Amino acid sequence: MLTWKDIIHFSVKGNPKPDSKIIKTEEEWKTLLTPEQYRITRKKGTEAPHSGDLCTSYESGKYTCICCNTSLFDSTIKFESGTGWPSFTQPIKENAIAYNKDESFGMVRVEVICNTCDAHLGHVFPDGPEPSGLRFCINSESLTLKKEHNE
Repeated sequence: MLTWKDIIHFSVKGNPKPDSKIIKTEEEWKTLLTPEQYRITRKKGTEAPHSGDLCTSYESGKYTCICCNTSLFDSTIKFESGTGWPSFTQPIKENAIAYNKDESFGMVRVEVICNTCDAHLGHVFPDGPEPSGLRFCINSESLTLKKEHNE
């Protein structure tokens, strides 16, 4: 289980190696994504709070990167944070996410990106529920929910 100490270590000392890497040109991303998805994932944008479809969805499944389909989060670790963005306590795998120190807007935060394609996802904070204490605050536009079908 990742802790805040692990997140800070990754953001300062280097991120875990991804299983694979996907690199595309800006033009290729623009053809694959909606303008809003492109603005958020490729230009480090943020959607308005409480605006994303996945904010209040608690269906079973895996949350994948909208850009490259890499599995990032599981529905079992999603929680209601009250912030207006989907929130998770852990990534699905330690190397699914990369962490960057973010000093924009006059504050210090830790940006989370897809470790496979470098898509901006959101930020992680040390104010989540136990046992990890982490809150991955993720833009809905950065994710797709692959629903689990119980048959």
